[in-house]
Amino acid sequence: MSAATEFVLVSHWHVPAGRERVWQVLRNTRDWPAWWRYVASVDEVERGDASGVGALHRYRWTSRLPYALTLTTRTVEVREGEYIRARAEGDLDGEGIWQLSDEGNGTLVTYTWRVALTKRWMRSLAPLLRPLFTWNHNAVMAAGEAGMNAWLARGGVSEGAPA
Repeated sequence: MSAATEFVLVSHWHVPAGRERVWQVLRNTRDWPAWWRYVASVDEVERGDASGVGALHRYRWTSRLPYALTLTTRTVEVREGEYIRARAEGDLDGEGIWQLSDEGNGTLVTYTWRVALTKRWMRSLAPLLRPLFTWNHNAVMAAGEAGMNAWLARGGVSEGAPA
């Protein structure tokens, strides 16, 4: 693999809600399309155990740029209320880690995304487009933070839905 096609991206979300509420929203991935603008769909392929380990999901992501990504993720480690690690395969291969910690009256969510590009066109253009791919990832994550904050402010319901 080439360093140009490998990424380690770290995002920090500041969420004005308690860690348990944030944890529940993150764990309920089927609702992500309702609050995260760039999540087009989430399909649960396998449920996993009671903690979520072994769960397999298929995600379809859109982005600020004119392309979409399809990934499957397998949850490989969970520490209730604080940590989720999952392996990703598909248009990107690697690992994502969600970490939650208390921050004042809210929650700090740190997401670390270690991935390699697998789409041929992305791999070919990575040396040139690397800054754009990073910018795009950061925009998608910023939309996630804003979406989660709005979702929690509405009590976890979709806009237009009865509260």
